[in-house]
Amino acid sequence: MSGPASALGPSPRYDGGVIENVNQPGSPVRVMIVDDHEIVRRGIAEIVDRSDNLEVVAEAGTVADALRRADLVLPDVILIDLQLPDGTGIDIMDELSHSHPEIKPIVLTSFDDDEALAESLQKGARAYVLKTVRGAEITDVIKAVAAGRVLLDERTVTRRRADHDDPTADLTPSERKVLELIGDGLSNREIGEKLGVAEKTVKNHITSLLSKMGLQRRTQVAAWVAGQRAAAWRN
Repeated sequence: MSGPASALGPSPRYDGGVIENVNQPGSPVRVMIVDDHEIVRRGIAEIVDRSDNLEVVAEAGTVADALRRADLVLPDVILIDLQLPDGTGIDIMDELSHSHPEIKPIVLTSFDDDEALAESLQKGARAYVLKTVRGAEITDVIKAVAAGRVLLDERTVTRRRADHDDPTADLTPSERKVLELIGDGLSNREIGEKLGVAEKTVKNHITSLLSKMGLQRRTQVAAWVAGQRAAAWRN
């Protein structure tokens, strides 16, 4: 299982609109779980079964078994791991999109991967959730998807890609100020005086922003800021 959902980890959430709800009012949402690790699968099943109005109707550990059981039990929602012994969760969603388009897929994975996210969207996933998600959040996502909500759309993928392309996306406001002042050529002491903080605090900010930006030296930060300013001036 990759990754959704942040977590919901940093999993993507977006209300992309409402789809007709095929469940009858008051009837339990029928859930199928696909994961090749039995302990993980059983743990998720226990969480789902404890939740009001949710019922686990099938489990599977392979692509072939998942497709066979989906044909038999026709779940409302299917939780799908992406990595399986005989294929991928993408294969399952691709097949179900033709054979049982009414089944709503949710990707539940360990991989926070943009390509997998985009392909899952293309194959009809309604949500993309990371396995670091808390139990209550899993059931919340299942209920939302069963009710017709879509927590994943093209704008989510585009936004995530843009964020990942920006090495400063995760910087705090203080780290951004330090970044700009490094670009202005100020020393750590001068930055501390400018911001009204201790020089040690400035060093801590620099250590953190280097890590977040994937850089190793202060001079690389200065060069990056200079490059950004030159690009902005040209535009």
